[in-house]
Amino acid sequence: MNRKIIATAAVVASLWMPVQADTLLGLYVGAQAWRSDVSGGFGNSSAVTDFDFEQETNSSLYVALEHPVPLLPNIKIRRETLNSSGATTLDTDFTFAGQTYPQGSALAMGGDIDSTDYVLYYEIFDNDLISFDLGLNARDLDGRIDVSVASDSNAMSSQAFSGIIPLLYTRVQVGTPVGGLGFAAQGSFLAIDDSSLYDYQAALTYRWLDNLAVDMTFELGYRALRLELDDVDNLYTDMEFKGPFAGVEVHF
Repeated sequence: MNRKIIATAAVVASLWMPVQADTLLGLYVGAQAWRSDVSGGFGNSSAVTDFDFEQETNSSLYVALEHPVPLLPNIKIRRETLNSSGATTLDTDFTFAGQTYPQGSALAMGGDIDSTDYVLYYEIFDNDLISFDLGLNARDLDGRIDVSVASDSNAMSSQAFSGIIPLLYTRVQVGTPVGGLGFAAQGSFLAIDDSSLYDYQAALTYRWLDNLAVDMTFELGYRALRLELDDVDNLYTDMEFKGPFAGVEVHF
């Protein structure tokens, strides 16, 4: 798995081309709240066990720095925690983290994934009408999943996992003739053999405050994240988070 990740990073990095840097120094700080439906499952083999998940509200924070230095990429750091909880009744035996649960068991699960994105990107276009960013995102995942028998929380097994996954990063922002209104979309993508990850979002934006000192933009949109991991610390997942989000971004 590690060799595949390194090879992918090298290929993506080789696609980068020197571009003109941003003409103004800018600091961006943003936050989002995301109401997501969760589906799919996980296990210690490629035959994952599906769970019925509850809706979750997750939040994220990010900061980005854009600068006028040619050839040096801009940087963005984003931090969030993905929470999940669910239940299932097994139609076959299920082994997780060294413990086997027999067919017919009613199981409960709880999980959280701390995710930190380290994005290096270039502005390919940047004007009042359209901006387009392209770069590489190193996503640092650190998570834990707990499984227990619903009627006996002492019968529990836990699996921790971590890894850094390189992703292709893109972002597009488009202005409109209507004052303050616009459209923004961004995504991070990876596909290697049986592992894949995509995380994309699209939103309507409204610039409420725009002056020489600070800009403030509100956004309302939809986000979808699929996490299909193949043997990361002996964990296999095929999970999808999707739903509406709202956010705010301040530009100094």
